[in-house]
Amino acid sequence: MSSTPFVAIFTVFVLAIFVGYYVVWGVTPALHTPLMAVTNALSSIVIVGAMLQTVTIDGAMFTPTSLLGAFAVFLASINIFGGFAVTERMLAMFKPKAKKAPALETATTESGGDA
Repeated sequence: MSSTPFVAIFTVFVLAIFVGYYVVWGVTPALHTPLMAVTNALSSIVIVGAMLQTVTIDGAMFTPTSLLGAFAVFLASINIFGGFAVTERMLAMFKPKAKKAPALETATTESGGDA
């Protein structure tokens, strides 16, 4: 059993929720895309920690810690892939679009219409 009481750990968790909420909603729209990229980088740190928890140290095949670590690796992988895909789509919105060539008006001039 852990020497840290559950109430202390849960208090830190709840405070982290409030801090995260106010940090995300306080960001200006221009900085939202870089914030998303940093969030994806943090997910890669989570995946490293999850991989370290997945490694069996005791020699047992499956421990609850290793199973939770494997599940965390799976979820963090989805988060990283999806986050970078969404960030790429957001950045594509800001790229200038190629100009189209002007359409030729041969159909109206051949049929005798006004040009």
